Amino acid sequence: MKPADFIRQNLRLDPVPSLPDIVLYTAHPGSRLSRLSAPDGDAPYWAYQWAGGLALAHHFAVHPDLAGGKRLLDLGAGSGLVGIAAAKAGAIVSAAEIDPNGRAAIALNAAANGVVIEVIDVDIASAAPEGFDLIAAGDVFYNPEVGQRMLPFLQRCMDAGMDVLIGDPERRDLPVDQLERVASYAVGDVGDARASAERVGSVYRLKGPPNSE
Repeated sequence: MKPADFIRQNLRLDPVPSLPDIVLYTAHPGSRLSRLSAPDGDAPYWAYQWAGGLALAHHFAVHPDLAGGKRLLDLGAGSGLVGIAAAKAGAIVSAAEIDPNGRAAIALNAAANGVVIEVIDVDIASAAPEGFDLIAAGDVFYNPEVGQRMLPFLQRCMDAGMDVLIGDPERRDLPVDQLERVASYAVGDVGDARASAERVGSVYRLKGPPNSE
């Protein structure tokens, strides 16, 4: 079965808690996601709402001027939540997601919300991509290996003139000394606790080197 068909048939199209204007295909106990093969056995991160992405989505909903008219890249897009919120605020959105199942979910979720998101390939080991004003990266510091590759890439994006916003619930591998916190939001957690609002997700701006300030 094609990923898009599986998602439509087995996930629920539900409003995002505290962001009811956005709906996403979301996993539930009966989804049986194990039937949907994933590359290298990757977990289906795209099927859940994560605190960092929720914080960024809230930020664009509260401050639509930050995204309106901007060419925005939703990096590590997962479900496409951040990109959808930015598109609703008027951004021109592209999304980068390596999981093909997640890429299918982004297309479905964008269509369900009446927005357009172009899914593109981005290699974080290479140069900064061209044609963007703003990088929005939710939950990209979820483990040290990814974080060690992600931070230099985001720094290259900043050096190329892009603003970089990061959403995260203060995970252990978040490089807080390189970041400036700009906002915090009460957000739902992932999995069975996603309807709660007991976790705090924050939005950070990547800082330049001291001699650039």
